[in-house]
Amino acid sequence: MDFLSIILVVAGLVLFETVSSVDNAIINAQVLSTMGEKARRWFLTWGLLVAVFVVRGLLPWMIVWAVSPSLGPIGSLTATFSGDAEVTEAIESSAPMLLIAGGTFMIFLFFYWLFLEPKYYGIRGERFFHSQGVWFYAIVSILLSLIVWFALNKDPLMAFGAVLGSTAFFLTHGFKENAEKMEKQIESKTGTITDTSKVLYLMVLDATFSLDGVLGAFAFTLSVPLILLGNGIGAIVVRQFTVSNIERIKKYIFLKNGAMYSIFVLGVIMILESFGFHIPQWLSPVATAIIVAYFFLKSRKALN
Repeated sequence: MDFLSIILVVAGLVLFETVSSVDNAIINAQVLSTMGEKARRWFLTWGLLVAVFVVRGLLPWMIVWAVSPSLGPIGSLTATFSGDAEVTEAIESSAPMLLIAGGTFMIFLFFYWLFLEPKYYGIRGERFFHSQGVWFYAIVSILLSLIVWFALNKDPLMAFGAVLGSTAFFLTHGFKENAEKMEKQIESKTGTITDTSKVLYLMVLDATFSLDGVLGAFAFTLSVPLILLGNGIGAIVVRQFTVSNIERIKKYIFLKNGAMYSIFVLGVIMILESFGFHIPQWLSPVATAIIVAYFFLKSRKALN
């Protein structure tokens, strides 16, 4: 991987992590506003270290290690920079399972947003799909059946990966629904919930929201160090929004739309790559940048 490719991948990761974590930043800011100064400072310092180095660093490393156990812990970390033919072969053989799992998760996430989540309607058709929310579970069930069917013809492990991706979606979806209920309790019972409980809640929420960014990162690269760098910088940017610019960011009403369409495109890219289609490495960061830029400009226009 040359220097220009590394810069492009890292920039794409930073942008994707930032826009996909806008919701997380908004919830963090709302809960932090109900906390004491000491607890707020603790979360913004130590919570950042946990979010960057433990969740966004440890999780992709563990994922790569889990699907390529023959590499070992060190090999999983340095695999994409290794010139060893055996290491390259191990990564190539395990990549389809990882990519199809991540791609299934991302596509499910997009369709959940499209059919069921409240939203500002950014482009034509979104209002119609949102009014057809009852079809969400039917559509993702059919999609999973099709993905598994084609994957079985190629590699049973890929089919298992697709099932893992759908399982991860429904697990995190359950956590997020519970988080929404907890947030409402915090807003209505500010004086009865301790700051310690709020800090723990935000850290669990961070871990849940980070899965989107971590799995989406594999559409950009399988290099754990680059994922750690790009997602880490993105997490720092999100923290900065949380403490200083969150009201301004909330005014850009279509940023979430941009994040979700990016998630859909990255999910499709990951599934295509898992089936052996060659996708240029520059496509993921460039597509993300174009989609986010479009909805950012649309948001700015809506402010006028």
